Amino acid sequence: MFNTFTTFTTAAIDLAAVAFLVFAVYYPRHRRSDLVVAFLGVNVGVLAVSAVLATADVGAGLGMGLFGVLSIIRLRSSEISQREVAYYFAVLAIGLICGISNSPLTAAAASALIVGVLAAADGMSKATHQEEIVVDRALADRDELQARVEELTGATVLALEVLRLDTVNDTTLVAAQLRREAPINLPVGV
Repeated sequence: MFNTFTTFTTAAIDLAAVAFLVFAVYYPRHRRSDLVVAFLGVNVGVLAVSAVLATADVGAGLGMGLFGVLSIIRLRSSEISQREVAYYFAVLAIGLICGISNSPLTAAAASALIVGVLAAADGMSKATHQEEIVVDRALADRDELQARVEELTGATVLALEVLRLDTVNDTTLVAAQLRREAPINLPVGV
């Protein structure tokens, strides 16, 4: 049965959870404003669709078909990290949970759990990051390559994968998992 109070309460819980996740957890750590817009848009869209499906007299087949259509949308504009995929999944899950929940308490608890776990996990892993780096020499020796990447980045290499060794142009493309020991202070405007 449709309950306006419950619907508005769970929508408010959704917006509060997503606002906290995006503006207090994600943006201060990663500073990608383009993804802030995407996270908010995806969340509100999923919330609206799931709320309508929860209150409408439609078959499960139509609901699954609708989410099937939504699932074919791919994130084509730019590459995103696995961390950002986790944020996408979190905003989707929060929107879905709050959209179909009949219990504000359940919606609040599930949303808080998602936000809390993601905030803690991202906080633990913020000291490391993945980068693709073009090294200015074709280096086949792994130890020499690792030393050169550390020299170029000023970071400790935790893992290194050679993506392309170009002996013609004398370059090596690597994917490196890096840990910075201390923040780099760049001049303003750099």
